Amino acid sequence: MEFSVEHIARICHETNRAFCQSIGDDSQLPWNEAAQWQRDSAIKGVAFAISTPNAPASAQHDAWLADKKKDGWIYGVEKNSVLKTHPCCVPYEQLPAEQRIKDYLFKAIVSAFVTAKKEEAQAK
Repeated sequence: MEFSVEHIARICHETNRAFCQSIGDDSQLPWNEAAQWQRDSAIKGVAFAISTPNAPASAQHDAWLADKKKDGWIYGVEKNSVLKTHPCCVPYEQLPAEQRIKDYLFKAIVSAFVTAKKEEAQAK
């Protein structure tokens, strides 16, 4: 079973989209319709999670936030890709609980794939 970083990122994105819908946020588009910057962000997030498996969920957010700031994003009440504003452009401690859950879900998905790959390698 071999899954690419992009494949894992797609699953993370779709899980995030489903979770967002469950909390009333219908702003996330399916992977195939999502803007390239959004897909790239998920891919970077997977690469970070793979390279830092013992980092806390807050580190996942911190890496995301640093990447957003580098690209010119700032805090805004609403996510707007034209204005580059996002309500999650705040320190992890200031995120509402439902936003923190997204980082835990992301890390758990990546961890499941990494663990499955290790188990498969050990079984050979």
